[in-house]
Amino acid sequence: MLYPETEGWRAVRYQQRGLDPSATGGPFTVERHVADAVAVLDTLDIGRAVVLGHSWGGFLALQLGLARPDRVAGLVIVDPLGAVGDGGVAEMGQHLAGRLSPAAAARFGEVAARLAGPDPTDADALESLSLLWPGYFAEPAAAPPFPPNLRTSLEGYRETFASVAEQLAGGFGKQLRQLQAPAVFVLGGQSPMPVSQGEQTADLLPRAEVVVVPGAGHLPWHERPGCVTAALAGIRERAADLDPAL
Repeated sequence: MLYPETEGWRAVRYQQRGLDPSATGGPFTVERHVADAVAVLDTLDIGRAVVLGHSWGGFLALQLGLARPDRVAGLVIVDPLGAVGDGGVAEMGQHLAGRLSPAAAARFGEVAARLAGPDPTDADALESLSLLWPGYFAEPAAAPPFPPNLRTSLEGYRETFASVAEQLAGGFGKQLRQLQAPAVFVLGGQSPMPVSQGEQTADLLPRAEVVVVPGAGHLPWHERPGCVTAALAGIRERAADLDPAL
C-alpha cells in the first residue's frame, strides 16, 4: 500500500510472524519482532537502512532503532502507536467506536462479545477490523474498500500487544532519549490515533521532527499522497552525514 510513496528507494517489506509465509508461531514479543526485523536485514545483506513503520510498525521501528542503532540510519514513523501512557490505544478505540454507523455499531458489539468469549477466532478479529475500517480515515464515508486479501492472527495480535504494554510500563518512553537516528513523524491530523501521542513521542527523541498532515487519518498517504515521500526525502538529506550511500 505504501509502494508509490517509496519510489526511488530500494523498498523491502516482510510478513511479520503469525501468518505464512513467515513463522506462524510465537513467541510474539517485541524482542522477537525486533530480532525478526534484524534477520530480514541480515538475509538481504543490508547493513544499515532507513526504517519506515506505520501504526504498531512505528513502535516496532523505534524499538529496532534502540536495540540496533548500528542498523538504523533514519526513521520515518507514520501515525504510530505512541510511547506515552498506554500508547493511545484506549483513546483510539473510543474514536473508532464513535465513528461507527448505528448498524455497524450494533454488529461490532456482537463481534466484540465473541472476541471476549471463550472461543474467539481469527475470523472474528478480521470482521471487527472490517467494521472499524472506515473510521481509520478522516472521511469515513469516502474510505477505500476494506482490503479483500487482508489476514490476521488473533494470537499474534493479543500476545504482541501484551508485550507492548509491558514495554510501555517498563519505561520505553524514557529509553527513547538515547535514540540518535534522525526521525520524521508523519501524523494524520484527523486520525483516530490522537496526534498528541505522536507529538509527545517525537519530543522524547533528540533528532525528531513532526509533520501533521491536515485532512488525513490513520493512513495519511491515502488521503494526502506524497506525505510519506516527502518525509523520506527529508530523512535522506538528514541521514547523509551518517551514511553517504543512502
